[in-house]
Amino acid sequence: MLATVDYTLAKRALLGEVRHGLRSWAEVCDAHPELMRAAKHVGEPSRRDCPVCGKAKLRLVTYVYGDDLRQDNGRVWPLDVGLTMAADRPGSTCYVVEVCTRCQWNHLAEAFMARAAG
Repeated sequence: MLATVDYTLAKRALLGEVRHGLRSWAEVCDAHPELMRAAKHVGEPSRRDCPVCGKAKLRLVTYVYGDDLRQDNGRVWPLDVGLTMAADRPGSTCYVVEVCTRCQWNHLAEAFMARAAG
């Protein structure tokens, strides 16, 4: 069983701060080079436009973390594989990050946490 945390409200608040001048675009368009590389080469395309530049579709990058994953801990996976891995291992979490490969916008979109059925 997977519990889901959706970070849409946090994203809206952050983008509102940028629109109102409380944060600069440079502050929020700060993807790490490894995240950019993962987005370009492993990330899955989405249908959503970048909320910052509006010039590119967002890419979804999926990471899975869990104590029993050993060498697979923290690796990038296709979304369906990441969700399956997390679901099969209670205590694991699958994180989905949206990334714009044009302006380097990135934001944690969702987290899926495996819980023991019960």
